[in-house]
Amino acid sequence: MARAKKLINDPNDVVKELIEGMVETYPHLTYLDGIPEVKVILRSDIKRGNYNKVAIISGGGSGHEPAHAGYVGEGMLTAAICGEVFASPSVNAILAGIRAVTGPPGCLLIVKNYTGDRLNFGSAAEQAKAEGFKVEMVIVGDDCALPPPPRGPVGRRGLAGTLFVHKVAGAAAAAGRPLPEVAKVARRVTEMHGEPGAMVADLQPVDVVVAHILKQILSQETNYVPITPGSQVVLMVNSLGATPMMELMIAAGKAVAQLQIEHGLAVERVYTGSFMTSLDMAGMSLSVLKVDDSILDALDSATQAPAWPVGVAGPRPSTTLPVALPPAPANLNPDPVRPQELSAQGQKLEAAIRAGATAVLGLKESLNEWDGVVGDGDCGTTMAKAAKAVLQDLDSHYPLNDAAATVHELGSSIRRVTGGTSGILYDIFTRAAFVILKNVGNPVTAKKWSAAFEAAVAAVGKYGGASAGHRTLLDALLPASTTLQEKLAAGEDPLKAFNAAADAAVAGAAATKSMLAQSGRSSYVPEYVLAKVPDPGAMAAAEWLRAAAQALSSSP
Repeated sequence: MARAKKLINDPNDVVKELIEGMVETYPHLTYLDGIPEVKVILRSDIKRGNYNKVAIISGGGSGHEPAHAGYVGEGMLTAAICGEVFASPSVNAILAGIRAVTGPPGCLLIVKNYTGDRLNFGSAAEQAKAEGFKVEMVIVGDDCALPPPPRGPVGRRGLAGTLFVHKVAGAAAAAGRPLPEVAKVARRVTEMHGEPGAMVADLQPVDVVVAHILKQILSQETNYVPITPGSQVVLMVNSLGATPMMELMIAAGKAVAQLQIEHGLAVERVYTGSFMTSLDMAGMSLSVLKVDDSILDALDSATQAPAWPVGVAGPRPSTTLPVALPPAPANLNPDPVRPQELSAQGQKLEAAIRAGATAVLGLKESLNEWDGVVGDGDCGTTMAKAAKAVLQDLDSHYPLNDAAATVHELGSSIRRVTGGTSGILYDIFTRAAFVILKNVGNPVTAKKWSAAFEAAVAAVGKYGGASAGHRTLLDALLPASTTLQEKLAAGEDPLKAFNAAADAAVAGAAATKSMLAQSGRSSYVPEYVLAKVPDPGAMAAAEWLRAAAQALSSSP
């Protein structure tokens, strides 16, 4: 299969085509007809000059998706100005966005602390003011890679924590608050959060990485974030583009634990995902925001922005504890006790089980040899483990006078030691038979045994995905079940019917040598190789059925 490294056409058109894809995906978005210079995504429900709430506008270089266009929607951004990849948007594009969505209440520009962004957004803001628009601008610099002023340069960049500002300001605007108040709450958020900048290090355990990042953010010396033990915070774990969700979730779990235990903070919300990336850069960023109830309400408020994780809204427990495992119904877990005296049924069950398990043990080497040709070469070993467990438990605690409970314990023995496909299929087999037998009483009639066997075989086919002729153990079990039903329906002696069923299983297993595998690992083996040996799973099933039938015929 060929794999394209990048799904693009002309590199010069990537931002234009990004915008086209977004507006096709999200019906509440549209864009200004000014491409290629003007690349602005905005809410489709905003009519120019008539918007009666404060417009929230942000933007920056493309390549950081879903930022910023992914956060356009009611309750968050009103418009996003898209620059070229890693380049600030032009003054003309920013000014066009202001003109398109700003009504009488004015607009707030949320600008990340990059020189190009500050200058271009600032120039556009001044021009918009000259045209009569009310404009406020908030600069976001949450990068902890550089010391905060006055101890260091004022070059702290705006990173993923900017999204907290978008959300809180967007909520205030959606609530109808005036521009000065919206700007005030946005500035308040910019002063309450921090995020570490770049660090490249040798591969280390995630605990070490997370501890280093959080220590940098929460340093009392630099005072990036005014947080003290007992403070409420929210956490954002952000992929830089190439870090998968599995790793992010691991980091999130470790970060929450460290924030709570090591730093004494109350973690009220956790946002984990790809929020502000850098194309396909490996790594992650952590952002920590100090919050109070009003900011939490703003973060939880409804939004139509497609990239904001709405599923995180609402309080989270101070300690997340797993839910206790639900107990199985008592009647599905009968206490296994071997009776002091066996009934006639108990004696027959013991004889049949012992004979079947012993036969499987004797077939171990042949099964491994056949499976070495068509599979992993361990069928005999796997089946022998099951047989040994059955024999051991049979002598110690099988409740042989109770047929259903015995079948249940037979399955428990197999489940305990047997892995792979064989173990799962026999687990399914015994569970399905138990369901039929558990309510029929004792002793169990031949026709009820037949019904239980039929249900067990059907379950193996249903969940295993195979059927007759697929070269599996079903090619032994299905003819056995059909023969048993037919013989009993015709009034034949149950023991003779069982022996006839076992003969049908043996014939079915032998016939697998000429079958083309359609299920399991054998389906990858060439036909000429398959013709050399029978299916080992079918042979094992036929062998324990034949041995059990013979044992019943010879028992008193």
